[in-house]
Amino acid sequence: MELTQEGALRAYAKMINTLSTEPIEALLADDFVYESQYVFAALESKQAFLDYMVPKLETVARAKAFVYAEMGTVDAYFENQPCVILAQNEKYNLVSIVLAKVGADKLMRLDLCCVPTPQSANRSGDYPQ
Repeated sequence: MELTQEGALRAYAKMINTLSTEPIEALLADDFVYESQYVFAALESKQAFLDYMVPKLETVARAKAFVYAEMGTVDAYFENQPCVILAQNEKYNLVSIVLAKVGADKLMRLDLCCVPTPQSANRSGDYPQ
């Protein structure tokens, strides 16, 4: 079955909501890129992303912090596209969105964005587990 943007983002949301990289690992391209508008440097490989994300998720779990990843859509970069809407502490406290690019049945790129704003996204109420 072909990997879609929505399928890749659903795996990312499940990773956030379960605090485990397992849902996304097999989907990542070896030359996967993770970029954040909050951070200067991109992570430019599957392994670099996993090396970053595993301890981050462990820290969230230890702190018993509440992080929510909701499926949505957003009109951004000249198209209406699927996204993940991230919230902290409460589901209404929206902090960012995540956009995806797929190719050759692999997740090629994730972008964590503050622009467009998460408030501009269309929320679904779907929090993949």
